[in-house]
Parts: sequence; structure tokens; C-alpha cells
Amino acid sequence: MRDKIRNCLRAGFAGLYVVTPEEVRAEADLKAVADELGYTVLSWTVTAGLLNTRTGAVDSITDPVEAVAAVGDLPERSVVVLKDGHLFLGDAGQAANPVIVRALKDSIRAARCSAKAVVILACRLVLPPELEKEFAVIEVGLPDRAALKVIATNIAKSAGLTLEPSAVDAAAESARGLTTTEAEDIMALAVVTSGGPDPVLIAREKARTVKKNGILEIIEPAETAADVGGLDGLKGWLLKRRNAFTPEASAFGLPPPRGVLILGIPGTGKSLTAKAAASILERPILRLDAGRLFAGLVGESEANLRRAIQTAEAVAPCILWIDEIEKGFSGSRSSASTDGGTSARVFGGFISWMQEKAAPVFVVATANDVSQLPPELLRKGRFDELFFVDLPDDGDRAQIWRIHIGKRRRDAAGFDVQALVKLSEGFTGAEVEQVVVDALYDAYDAGRDLDTAGVIAAIQRTVPLSVTMSEQVDALRQWARNRARPAAGERRSPKAARRIAA
Repeated sequence: MRDKIRNCLRAGFAGLYVVTPEEVRAEADLKAVADELGYTVLSWTVTAGLLNTRTGAVDSITDPVEAVAAVGDLPERSVVVLKDGHLFLGDAGQAANPVIVRALKDSIRAARCSAKAVVILACRLVLPPELEKEFAVIEVGLPDRAALKVIATNIAKSAGLTLEPSAVDAAAESARGLTTTEAEDIMALAVVTSGGPDPVLIAREKARTVKKNGILEIIEPAETAADVGGLDGLKGWLLKRRNAFTPEASAFGLPPPRGVLILGIPGTGKSLTAKAAASILERPILRLDAGRLFAGLVGESEANLRRAIQTAEAVAPCILWIDEIEKGFSGSRSSASTDGGTSARVFGGFISWMQEKAAPVFVVATANDVSQLPPELLRKGRFDELFFVDLPDDGDRAQIWRIHIGKRRRDAAGFDVQALVKLSEGFTGAEVEQVVVDALYDAYDAGRDLDTAGVIAAIQRTVPLSVTMSEQVDALRQWARNRARPAAGERRSPKAARRIAA
């Protein structure tokens, strides 16, 4: 950030708009650059007026129009920082104050000839069309590892602790994705709670902090590849990319993998595989709720997307999981007539980021309804591969039965798994799990243990999705036949292709 501000001031830019939730950090960087270049910084707030940060003198101007007009009376090489200036420029769906807009245009144009600058410091970008060409926008990223290591060291030092370099690295790694203030608070909490910047505690508190906005959530899945029955083709594909985020892979010429779109029949393990990808790739996983990106205020949806991407890139290398992506972006086609183009702009921003992203963020998206997916999302370059998850064949269902029987603390060797496989033809993995749960309820109510006969009875009561929605499942299979790679690999039996014909 300092380099950008330095270059803008040296080039004579008279209007700067700094977008950041970290007001203290941004103001400190501004002041450091101003001191270096011989500028005086004056900070304005609606509550305190205009403060000369060099002399401490305060001019009790609380009206924003007067504060902007005061720029003309200041000596050369002055920088006026308007905190929360976006609140007067049309934020929260309100129209911009025309007097302030005109005052800013006049002050900026006059400042170009006198080595002065007006800086708006705000948490989000709000610029009316009249001012878009007057300001250079600087977006401040989240602190990097080096900055977080300094914070960890300073927090430990203030508590009288001396940390090993490995402990500092671990604390900084756990705090990636936090603002400076959040990192300081959480590291201080860790010192108070556990006697040091415990990376486990920092990661747990970070997950709670990131979840506050409801858009991104850091999750800690317990699922591994062993919990996924079948899907050997998809699991093998992921395993080959486990070490692709390393410097050695880059030196070998490998680009960081972009991601995978997992399309398939509901209940076949798409979300389970997405969560298991965290253990397969050995990377943290963030879940993006695409629906919550959209907000009622003008520009807020796009700002939500930028913040989500910024957080993901700060945590990188990581996995960004978007479940049922078609529900989040299905409205982009008719966006112009339904929401003024907001959905289209958000979707466009998202796929542009997917195409151009340099940070190692591996996107795992799942979808049930391919007809709702915009075609732009499916082309090569957005995802590395498109996998189709079909109904499990006999071998896969045998694995799934053993997994779910084992999860209920029973030994699958005591069950006639082959009989269960035969009777559950056309069942999804989710339906197999629900059958086991249903049979458990029956067994508990009858005062007996779970057995094969009880599970068979539960199977016979269940009507699978492949029967109730056979037309939709057939259509999805037909679409995926030559368009997607089979998640189960190339070992499916001929019988599997005919499974739902009845």
C-alpha cells in the first residue's frame, strides 16, 4: 500500500480513495509516506473535526462541505484524509449530497496545482459517476505472513514471552485471512488463554471471525478419502494434485490447479467429496455461500464478492468450496430484467477472477442441475476438470454399506453386504445412509440390535430418487455422457448404465 500511495503523491494525484476496513493501519501508512515526502497529514472526522497529525492542532469543522472547502486554505504539500467519506457519497442506497460532490470536484482540481491531495478513507468503495474520474482507487489487502509474524512477535514480547521462529511462523500461518486488528486481538486472547500464541486456538477464533459476515466460513471437516465410497477417478485426480501447490511443483513448470466442478445426481457424495478434498490436498477449506453475496444496497453485492475473494487469497493456498453453485448464480441470465444487472455483474466478476487468479485458491464447486449453470462457467479455463457423479455401481455400493454400518459402530462383517447391495440397486449414498438410520430406529424401538433383516426391511420401504425422478436423472446422465469425466473412473459395469430404466 505504501508504494502505491507514494507513487500517487509523487505523480501529483490530487484525489485518492483508499478502500480498507483497517482505518488505523491505513492512516499509519499514509502518515509514514507523507513524512517521507514532506507532506502534512490532516485527518477529518464528523465528530472531532480537522486534526493536524503533526502539530496536534484541531479545527472544529464538523461539516463535511466546510472540511472539503478548507483544503483550499491549507499550505502546499498537505493531505486531507476524510474518514468515512463514503457515507456522504450515496452509500446505503441514498443519493450523493450534490453540495459535497461539487465541493470535492472543485477542491481536487485546485489541489492539482498546489501539491495537495484529498484522501477518502472508507471500508467500501462508493463513488457517484461525477467523481469516478477524479479519484485513484487503492484497495488495501489483508496483512501478509511477514506482517502477521511481526504482530505475533510484538504480542509475545508485550507479554514477556520469547518465541521460537517456528512458533512465530505457526501463529502467522494460523492468522492468515484476518485484519491487523483481528490478528492482534486473537493473538492476545491466545496468550491470555493458553500462555502463548497457540495456532490451534488462533485458527478456531479465526473461523468464528470469518463467519461473522455470513458469506465465508472456515470449516474443519473430519471427512477423509476413506469416508467416500467409490468415486475412485475423482479421488485419484485430486491425489495427483496434492503437492501441486509447492515451490517444487512451480519450478517443475506446473501451474497451481484452478479447481474442479462436481456435477451429479443429488445424494451421490458431491459435498462429501468436496469436504474430503481438504484432507486429500492437505489445505484449509473455506465454504462460500454464493446466495449471501447478494445484498439490497447498490454496489454491496460486488463489494461482498471482493471481500470474499480477498479473504480467500489471503488464506491461500486453500480450497474454496461452493455448494450447489447453480442456486447462487442461476439468476445471472435474466439479471437485467430482475435485479438491474447485479447478479450478472457478480457472476462476471467471479468467473473473471477464476480465469485470471494468480493466488493458489483451488475452487471446488458442486451442482445438481446442469440446466441452471451459465455456459460461461463450464468452459475450460474456469475449472481444470468437470466430473459427473453417477449412481454407485455394485462395488461402490458395497463400500458405502460398509462405511455407514461402521459409522454406527457395527462390524460390517456381521452383515450380508452382498444381499444389501443387490436389493439397493439404484440407491444413492445418501439413501443408503438413511436406510441404516431408519433400521437403527426400528432396532432400538424393538429392543434388539441392528441386523441384516432389519436393514432389508428398511430398504423395502424406501423409494429411491432414481425412481421418483427417473426422467430428470436420465436427462442429467444423457447430458454428462460426452461432456463430463466419470467420477467413478472407467470401471463401471454395463449393468450400471441401465440401472434406472425400470
